[in-house]
Amino acid sequence: MYTYAFLKTPLTPLTLPKGITAFVQTTNAGQLSAIVEPAVTLEHLPQDDASLVQAVLAHDRVIRSLFLQTTILPLRFGTSFNSLPSLLAHLQAHRQAYLGKLAQLEGQAEYMLKLTPIPFPEVAIASDIRGKDYFIAKKQQYQAQLLYQNQQQEALRQIEQSVAQTYPHHYINESQTGEKTLYLLVARHLDSQLWQQIQSLQQKSPHWELTLGEALPPYHFVSDTVS
Repeated sequence: MYTYAFLKTPLTPLTLPKGITAFVQTTNAGQLSAIVEPAVTLEHLPQDDASLVQAVLAHDRVIRSLFLQTTILPLRFGTSFNSLPSLLAHLQAHRQAYLGKLAQLEGQAEYMLKLTPIPFPEVAIASDIRGKDYFIAKKQQYQAQLLYQNQQQEALRQIEQSVAQTYPHHYINESQTGEKTLYLLVARHLDSQLWQQIQSLQQKSPHWELTLGEALPPYHFVSDTVS
């Protein structure tokens, strides 16, 4: 039984989208419910790359559709239970933890903030400079680059500090290319305030390019709760 998300049992019917092969369904277990596609199991997931990508996109589409309607705990692609009884038993066993997390996430959304370092604007040394003057120019260029890098790291520290002070619920992921990605949990009614803050930080941070994504389901804020 393929499972997309957990949520509080809705008081009014949700608009349920199509999943991987058919329209998804709601399975209730008291105060908790799960959004499932009973006909799909791990064994039935496509094996070829093209079909697998379509299944992943369908999984994400279902979660985003639900997220626009209510608060959910989104599950990873490939989450499945052996049977309806095993799913119901799981919901019962984790009822308090899931309900608590749903209460924390009420009205919240995840925003991805990407920080991309802007390369040092290196200026080529004039071709007519020779000898001692050339080495002096190279030294000055190196010192300017070192100063730029120090300023860049200080700017990064200030950006992270500013974001963390306003949005304490966040995760940071750093890539080998020097990019940093911050996942922020923000109340959706503060959406415009978030955008204004990022624009203000961008104006103060010429060493970094700041890119803020759209409101998403809280993918990075349920992994410590959902088993």
